Amino acid sequence: MDADVDRAESLAAPGARDLLLQTASTIMREGDVVDISLSELSLRSGLNSALVKYYFGNKAGLLKALLDRDMDAIVKSVEALLAKDEMSPEAKLRRHISKSIDTYYDYPYLNRLLMRLVRDSDEAEAKRIADQYLLPLHRAYERFIGDGVEAGTFRPINPRLFYFTLTGAADRFFSARLVLKHCFDQDTLTEELRNSYREHTVDFVMAGILAH
Repeated sequence: MDADVDRAESLAAPGARDLLLQTASTIMREGDVVDISLSELSLRSGLNSALVKYYFGNKAGLLKALLDRDMDAIVKSVEALLAKDEMSPEAKLRRHISKSIDTYYDYPYLNRLLMRLVRDSDEAEAKRIADQYLLPLHRAYERFIGDGVEAGTFRPINPRLFYFTLTGAADRFFSARLVLKHCFDQDTLTEELRNSYREHTVDFVMAGILAH
């Protein structure tokens, strides 16, 4: 253990790792960016930047840990929704679309961070991300769509393309603050805006998939 890591260990406190991740998430959300300055992270978290090396190895490790935190929560939420046998396929999909909008409101950087890490990582890490997060989500969409088609509720559509349609709709809106600012004089992601867009997206998407 080198001197910097040894010093960082002495600075570590309960919850410090989670606080670094949450602060990084807040910086990227507020700045509409997929990168952070370690000096800003230290200033806003109140923690020594040496803790980044201690907990994550480097800034890239921090960003990977943030992606893991956010994507793991999404996969677990989707799996829990699929397991709700008492809900109809339509109710499940409506709930999922709503939660997707909420997720991108909370983490508007998420898809851009995912694409950046897949692009910049080595083959083994890119495959880990795909196997752990992307493939489970694609399989979930096959279930969402397949169950609805089998029940006669949904018309047959390509679940892979549906995944990109929904992800694009959520990501594009909440990562377009400059468009909102310069075209509509609004650059704040408010709860009212989220609620309006959630209702719009659920109605719009469901109208395209329902069999009737």
